[in-house]
Amino acid sequence: MKSMLAALVGFCLLGSSWGTQDEEACKGLKELFPEELQDKDGKVVKLDVLKDKIIGVYFSAHWCPPCRAFTPKLVEFRDKNSKEFEIVFVSADKSAKAHKKYMEETKMQWPTLKWRAPEGQALMKKFSVKGIPKLVILTPTGELITEDGRAEVTKDPEHCLAQWKEKEKAQ
Repeated sequence: MKSMLAALVGFCLLGSSWGTQDEEACKGLKELFPEELQDKDGKVVKLDVLKDKIIGVYFSAHWCPPCRAFTPKLVEFRDKNSKEFEIVFVSADKSAKAHKKYMEETKMQWPTLKWRAPEGQALMKKFSVKGIPKLVILTPTGELITEDGRAEVTKDPEHCLAQWKEKEKAQ
């Protein structure tokens, strides 16, 4: 795992369009995510889509009824706030086909990790995912804001993004 992370951090120095002043921000994200994410069709999405945004890491699956209930709310929230907030989807679906179908059916327009990617498993362990859906909220540099994003989006979708930004400033 450490060698993989070292290789990913190298991308920041060589391939990122963020520039050297953003190396630390890129480094934090590279420790969490692979260099390239993908869209629902498997097309490459560069990590740059997360630049300067609050990030939600969404652990979910199509087979999960609570996930199917929450996902439309999250899609609406993200689409309304897409200039300042982005999601990275970590699928717990039973197949790559189910992963893709779930993204299509629910109109997820955000990047995802490849199905069963080792980085997804590492994120599940890092954030102690015991049940889904779970929405972890991170700063643009990958620092934890809250592991309770699902409850916050559900209870107060009009104000939670502003609250996350305030917590980011306080860090």
